[in-house]
Parts: sequence; C-alpha cells; structure tokens
Amino acid sequence: MLSETERGLVAGILMSEGSFGGDGKQPHIMLRKHIRHESLMRWLVARFPRSRLYGPYHHGDRSYYQWVARGAALVEDVLPVLDELVVPELDAHAAARLAELRERYAPYIARVQARSGT
Repeated sequence: MLSETERGLVAGILMSEGSFGGDGKQPHIMLRKHIRHESLMRWLVARFPRSRLYGPYHHGDRSYYQWVARGAALVEDVLPVLDELVVPELDAHAAARLAELRERYAPYIARVQARSGT
C-alpha cells in the first residue's frame, strides 16, 4: 500500500518525466534519470516490486538508469495510481498520453485484468 504522499510523488514524477508507450504488443511506462538519481529510481522499485530497474547505462556523456513498468506491474500496480491522479485539470498533456496508452493497449490491459480478477 502506498501512502497518499507516495501516490502523489509517483504520479507527479511519471506525469512530468515518464514516457507512456509500448512496443506495439504491450504497454509500458518508462522513466530515465541520471545516475545521480539512483536513490529515487530504487525508491520506485521498492514501491512497485514487479517493475524493473535497468542500468546504469553510459552513452556518450550521459549516464542513466531506466525504470520500466510493464505487464502486471503496469496494469495492476502503476495504472491505478495514475488513473486517479493524472487528470486533465492538472496536466492535460499527460492525461491525454495516459488515455492514448489505455486506448491503444486496451485488449492487452483487459487480458491482464481478467487473469488477475481485477
């Protein structure tokens, strides 16, 4: 269970810096942050244990970690937080990106929800 503060932090971080997308078959939400933000990235994994943290990666002059939520971690853990807090009144662009992800991957999301009974 996330506290209200944690829910707000997650929504704010992903709304402002997250990438809402997918590979054409399954949706994902990704967050890339410089290695100086490692503790934040590990904090996300601790709150969403089914998510993944990759890296550190080093490309040119950039070193970063990449946090990814997909599959059950996305559908059952992360989306409920975002659905509640990412609203057009707060950030129309982020709300539209989330709605597009939900629409584009609706069959996949429904299959995951059916398997889990949610």
